[in-house]
Amino acid sequence: MIHSFLLIGQSNMAGRGYFNEAVEVDNSHIKIMRNGRWQKMFRPINPDRSFSGVSLAESFAEAYANTYGVDVGLICCADGGTTLEQWQPGGLLLDNAIFHAKLAQRTSTIVGILWHQGEGDAKTQELASSYPDRFQPVLQTLRRELDLPEVPFLVGGLGDFLPKHTAMVDGVEQHPIQSGHLVNAALEAIAKENPHMGFVPATGLPANPDNLHFSAKALYEFGLRYFQVYQKVSDPNRVISAEASVDDSKRSYMEAL
Repeated sequence: MIHSFLLIGQSNMAGRGYFNEAVEVDNSHIKIMRNGRWQKMFRPINPDRSFSGVSLAESFAEAYANTYGVDVGLICCADGGTTLEQWQPGGLLLDNAIFHAKLAQRTSTIVGILWHQGEGDAKTQELASSYPDRFQPVLQTLRRELDLPEVPFLVGGLGDFLPKHTAMVDGVEQHPIQSGHLVNAALEAIAKENPHMGFVPATGLPANPDNLHFSAKALYEFGLRYFQVYQKVSDPNRVISAEASVDDSKRSYMEAL
């Protein structure tokens, strides 16, 4: 049986890492869902835009497959530029994710949900501060509709680099994402206050030149961080080795971060 993961959120979950900077992963046991069927992993795994790139889910899936000796299925439903409001129950994004997850449940066992979203809600203090209350309906709907009350649900932190991101507004260069730290605090609080959840910090991970998206190197490391937190959430008493799922050929790559 395939062990599958639902991947949801916005662009940094979909993946914007540059292909020419990406480390190769062993995809012999990684599959992605297309048209209701499992196919061998290819890049980009989440083609939500023409410029989609490397995703954190790749290194996560490789580490999971290597550790547990199973095939891993990725249900890729992230959509770049989306806000938490667009992910609310009854909206197209959540309905689409639930639809594809239910298809995947016919031929796999969903063993986790990975979420990364918040840049779209870090533009004002009001949106960032209200994030926990607005996230609860999303969490509850997914667990209820997919009958997954106890599978690990991981939420990832936003990058340190976001305040450096610039955008042109009415011809004026501005720095519109100044409340990322508040979203991170909200995500961490959500993970602490709800059972079977974990927060994955993005501290120190580098960005692409846009200071909006994680680089390919960062996403490789971020996926491993997700995996370590997944192990901790699934077994709180587990002693985790950060080196367990990284072969020697890839450690120098990680050390270059």
